[in-house]
Amino acid sequence: MGKLIIFSAPSGSGKSTIINYLLQQNLNLAFSISATSRPPRGTEQNGVEYFFLTPDEFRQKIANGEFLEYEEVYTDRFYGTLKSQVEKQLSEGQNVIFDVDVVGGCNIKKFYGERALSVFIQPPSVEELRKRLNGRGTDSPEVIESRIAKAEFELSYADKFDVVIVNDVLEKAQAEALETISNFLNK
Repeated sequence: MGKLIIFSAPSGSGKSTIINYLLQQNLNLAFSISATSRPPRGTEQNGVEYFFLTPDEFRQKIANGEFLEYEEVYTDRFYGTLKSQVEKQLSEGQNVIFDVDVVGGCNIKKFYGERALSVFIQPPSVEELRKRLNGRGTDSPEVIESRIAKAEFELSYADKFDVVIVNDVLEKAQAEALETISNFLNK
């Protein structure tokens, strides 16, 4: 039976980079495949990148209590994690990795308890986060400010996670994440 590893972090804290590093480390990690109500893009296939549902199908599954966590990003645009898919991956012996927002992360941890390890990736400071987001050069100043405001909210959740890793020096954060997760999986 597999275990669950939950990652949450403010945008720009290096979470995706750390997760991608961990996926290359022989830990038998597999991404949780989420459901979405948006249509497939390009070559995306149902059951590979996402499970594609209509907004009505998504609402029906919410009503049936089939999601571990979900959010409506804007009207009729849902993303969520199906319990049945996670159970299927766990029963196949995969260790399932989640990249979710802080509320979703807390919900999954609450549901699975000791079988899950929740990890919060924290930027060294809000100022450093602002610098990184500016450095990406992909967002307008307004978007960056709204991301900073969201980050400040998300940082208030850090103490609800099992482990907080401060990503100051990437290599150090990666090594700490690898050690923490290896220890958890070998328990």
